[in-house]
Amino acid sequence: MSFNRDARTVSLWTPTGRVTVSYTGRPEDLKAVDALPVGEADLICRRGVWLLQVAVTLPKPVVREPVHGFVGVDQGVAGTAAARWVLRRLSGREHRMMTDLNQRISTFVVREAERTGRGIALEDLQGIRARVRAHRLQRRTLHSWAFAQQITFTRYKAARAGVAFVLVDPAYTSQACPECGCVARANRPARGRFVCTRCGLAGHADHIAARNIATRGIAGWAAINQPHATGLPSARRDRESKPPDSTSGS
Repeated sequence: MSFNRDARTVSLWTPTGRVTVSYTGRPEDLKAVDALPVGEADLICRRGVWLLQVAVTLPKPVVREPVHGFVGVDQGVAGTAAARWVLRRLSGREHRMMTDLNQRISTFVVREAERTGRGIALEDLQGIRARVRAHRLQRRTLHSWAFAQQITFTRYKAARAGVAFVLVDPAYTSQACPECGCVARANRPARGRFVCTRCGLAGHADHIAARNIATRGIAGWAAINQPHATGLPSARRDRESKPPDSTSGS
């Protein structure tokens, strides 16, 4: 594969010989192909249209310090009758729908964090299957890649935008009061309702959980970037203390 960027053509080797075809794309994609190192590519046919999916190497921006705190994202599990009906109706379309939804959610979250000068905190949902008691119609969703995919999308988009990203412990985020710290199952009198039994703080349970996740994001980021006697944050110190790769060339 080789590109002629001036002519907007690409030369591809096929089983019947080399062919040269013109290409087009979104302005940002064309700009990326023109300006960035090109890696591997996949040629696919989707509904009669040939697509060339090209990997490019993006420059890694410096991660900005989250001076205004963190955006907390609660990856809640819907359990209403309407939600269960939607899961049944989606069937084979769930994969495409969830991928598109996760793309849009992650894009919105990163843009909001970038606009407000904040970082992004998500729950580390490893082991979600064992911890969550879900309706049988939700188990397929819990055993799928939806949660991990949203984390992956948000993480790489945050890295591209230079936005701080951290995963936090999800334990009791929906049962803890962000004002007084009271943790109790009784703080959740209903599925979507939070009322603190100690100080009386009330609100939507998902909003309360997001506040707790944002607070844990601040603490997690501080721990990752804790100064050391060397004067370097711990994360940077760990990177710089690693020996060089023995497989690298001179």
